[in-house]
Amino acid sequence: MRQKLARVLGGVAISALVFSSAAACKADSDTEGGSGSSAACDLKIGFFGPLTGDAAGLGIHMRNGTKLAIDQYNKDNASCKVNLEEYDSQGDPAKASPLAQKAAGDTKLVGLVGPAFSGESEVADPIFDAAGLPTITPSATRPSLSTKGWKVFHRGVGNDTSQGPAAGRYIKNVLKAEKVYVVDDQSAYGTGLVDEVKKVLGTVAGEDKIQVKQTGFSAVVTKIVGSGATALFFGGYYTEAGLLLKQLRGAGWKGTMIAGDGVNDANFIKVAGQAVAEGTILTCPCAPATAAKGTFVTDYKAAFENAEPGTYADVSYDITKIYLEGIKSGKATRADLLAFVKAYNKAGAATGVTYKFEATGELDPAQVLVWAFKVNAGQVVPDVEIPKA
Repeated sequence: MRQKLARVLGGVAISALVFSSAAACKADSDTEGGSGSSAACDLKIGFFGPLTGDAAGLGIHMRNGTKLAIDQYNKDNASCKVNLEEYDSQGDPAKASPLAQKAAGDTKLVGLVGPAFSGESEVADPIFDAAGLPTITPSATRPSLSTKGWKVFHRGVGNDTSQGPAAGRYIKNVLKAEKVYVVDDQSAYGTGLVDEVKKVLGTVAGEDKIQVKQTGFSAVVTKIVGSGATALFFGGYYTEAGLLLKQLRGAGWKGTMIAGDGVNDANFIKVAGQAVAEGTILTCPCAPATAAKGTFVTDYKAAFENAEPGTYADVSYDITKIYLEGIKSGKATRADLLAFVKAYNKAGAATGVTYKFEATGELDPAQVLVWAFKVNAGQVVPDVEIPKA
């Protein structure tokens, strides 16, 4: 009898333990849009992008947006947390493949914010697609990324068929530049962006190419100065842009540099120098993160030593919250979370953008906007939203 009673009590204890464990995985609140159903616990959301290296300034703000969303979620759901996994690609396509394989093989990882750049996306996204790992990039804008047939791919901003023409219209209608030189860094992003700008500009004063990590630009500087161009559009990232502009100013060039979102970072000013960078125009298929809605800006500054949110920090925050909302509602597998993302249709808390994805993974075109920013007194500040054509 004692043995039988012990078995019965043991069974009750085990049942209680199972019940207790299941209860521990129930979300503490419904603040993320759940309906009181049990959330999946101890899952991971990844960030894939540059956290070190020449382009880290862009990646860190995006990672911070993701981290802020997860930290806030975990505070409200202390017994059922989600973990952040970081994949530091340095923005280098050559590093993307092994990192992507690592992410794809982590069964706890159910959603990815990124990849941040277009070149690394071209390498990594086929791996994520084969693994069924949902991705939402906050910043990779090369248009062809949505034409590959990847079922997991989504983009939280407009692509360069929006940004490039808008930059071209700004050059023609606002700057009224008659002679424009164009330069790209031969990256998937830089080349694609310049191609879109040229479609609007038509005939240009000249064009040339540089390389990522190049530091000396004497040959291209000579060509730009000799062309008589009063404006230069640069397709690439902030380190090369800053060095190129510094050398142009050293050669006496007085024109205006215009560049895309890959240069839209405060580190551009550090590389070029404040006086050199002054007046540069930087576009972005995004609204100013510093003017985000709700409490995002104050929350971000409180979390990250009073730092202003940089480009795409607010977008990363919003798309991370999409994943968190799905997890809170019980989407515990990649397949279930992917279906949740594909059916999503709500406004983001920070950007106010309605995240609704087309079959190709592109953001609903009605939600796409492009802003021009200007370097003024050592800061990148909003200039104007560029009207649609």
